[in-house]
Amino acid sequence: MQAPSMVWTIYVAFGGAAIQALLPKRSNSTPALSRWLALLTALAALCIAAAGFFTHVGSGMDVLTDHAWIPTLGIHYLLVADGISRMLVLLTGLAAVAGILFSWTVTNRVNEFFAFYLALIGGVFGVFLSGDLFLLFVFYEIAIVPKYFLIAIWGSTRREYAAMKLALYSFVGSAMVLIGALAAYATSGSHTMSLTALAHSHLPIGFQMWAFPLVFIGFGILAGLWPFHTWAPTGHVAAPTAASMLLAGVVMKLGAYGCLRVAMGLFPHGMDPWGFAFLGLGSWRDVFALLAVIGIVYGALVALAQTDFKFVIGYSSVSHMGFVILGLMTLNTIGLTGAVLQMFSHGIIAGLLFAIVGRVVYERTHTRELDVLEGMHLAKKIPFAAWAFVIAGMASMGLPGFSGFVAEFQVIVGSWSFGPAWTILTGVGIVIGVAYTWRALQKAFFSDKPAHTAEIQGHFAPITWPEWAGVGMLLAVTVAVGLYPRLILDSIEPAVKALLAGGAQ
Repeated sequence: MQAPSMVWTIYVAFGGAAIQALLPKRSNSTPALSRWLALLTALAALCIAAAGFFTHVGSGMDVLTDHAWIPTLGIHYLLVADGISRMLVLLTGLAAVAGILFSWTVTNRVNEFFAFYLALIGGVFGVFLSGDLFLLFVFYEIAIVPKYFLIAIWGSTRREYAAMKLALYSFVGSAMVLIGALAAYATSGSHTMSLTALAHSHLPIGFQMWAFPLVFIGFGILAGLWPFHTWAPTGHVAAPTAASMLLAGVVMKLGAYGCLRVAMGLFPHGMDPWGFAFLGLGSWRDVFALLAVIGIVYGALVALAQTDFKFVIGYSSVSHMGFVILGLMTLNTIGLTGAVLQMFSHGIIAGLLFAIVGRVVYERTHTRELDVLEGMHLAKKIPFAAWAFVIAGMASMGLPGFSGFVAEFQVIVGSWSFGPAWTILTGVGIVIGVAYTWRALQKAFFSDKPAHTAEIQGHFAPITWPEWAGVGMLLAVTVAVGLYPRLILDSIEPAVKALLAGGAQ
């Protein structure tokens, strides 16, 4: 029996969102029905994504569907998939299921929450499968709107400010991408928005030199590129747990994917040397590698100084996304493969960390302040959260046996051949990453600070089955990929080599 096409991930997600929006709002049975409908929808999309991924390991670019959409402009409803996009669709499916499990206690406008949630998921699926630049941009914009409402309505901690900041940053980046896309369409003269056709249209090198940084920064804003990253920690902290998981797990990957597929794919000569050096930088490749390394070290240093548990994880996401940008700039197979694997690994690990901090801990203690948590002795009161964070923290630090180790090691090896200085500075960021992880772990769970009597006598609600299932699933994935990375690498390596052969070298 042939596996269903991955295009059905888009249709299932949007269909589920439409049904959620139509559920009666005043019925007592709506919240429970909405939760189970959302979970079944996400599970269906995950099954389709997994079937599409594991039945096409190592295969090249496949056209899933192609229909003329706006013929006069050469725009097609073109959906394609290669190893990179299949992997990211699988990541989105995993993040979607986990996010719903950790949203099981949402009680405010439940069906609307899951309607926006599934609409966001559908937009993300669409971006990763788009083979037409205009279609990719449409799905990219569709994903922005639900993000705003999920934070503004169901968030906390200056939620309106965080939602607006995220939306404004996203729209500025989108405007930059749109300018680059329209310019590429007009300059190519090929009367098509197909990514493959535009990549082979031999755009003038002078044009690529200014179009590449414009589009790369436009997408890089959403990827947490320093210094355009400030929306990320604010958005992560204000967002409800599921939205935090999606922001770190898949939305930031939209930006990184756009940097790779669009900016680097269409304008490879934009990374060529300028012919002169300024402050030791001789190309846009050097500039973005420097920004990536600054992001790695800066994000780790700021995370080390945070007193809010969720801000620690928010800034750690900025640091870890720096590995993705640095890996992209290596322009060699091992570095690019590491960058793509880091997209997957960080999506799983960051989602897990936000789930533990935002759902398991905060929903029981009603505080994220590390100084307050320090006196609660959570390792004794919520041992599940403590040991889950220990394992997730080890994965985040990149210890062997977890997916983060394989991804970051490949980026480091790839960056050494590009520039040893970048590797050394990245190593500093890794050491600081160990420090902030262990600091948060010690203060939140294993502190020996004397507790107040009320804190000693306090009891917390037991761990629920959705929490067990969500944590177990994400931990199993990062360990499985860490122990047997060929699960993912066999798919993404051929796609990375094809991209390099296509000009991004």
